[in-house]
Amino acid sequence: MSKKNEAEIQQPSGFSVTNFFKGTKEELDKVVWPSRQQLVSESAAVLSMVVLSATFIYLIDGLFRWLQGRLFTL
Repeated sequence: MSKKNEAEIQQPSGFSVTNFFKGTKEELDKVVWPSRQQLVSESAAVLSMVVLSATFIYLIDGLFRWLQGRLFTL
């Protein structure tokens, strides 16, 4: 490995706010942001799954509450 490549690989010691924000901007430039249509459709899918899961848990809880009432009433 050449000296230049070794120098590029080494991380600077200490923390620099300027380098932090420069690195953050570089990483955000690499992000592939979703289109508006993709964002809306995936958000709708997530919300519908949350509603479906909450409904399922609510129904199972009602079933167990009903069973408890039937089993433990005197």
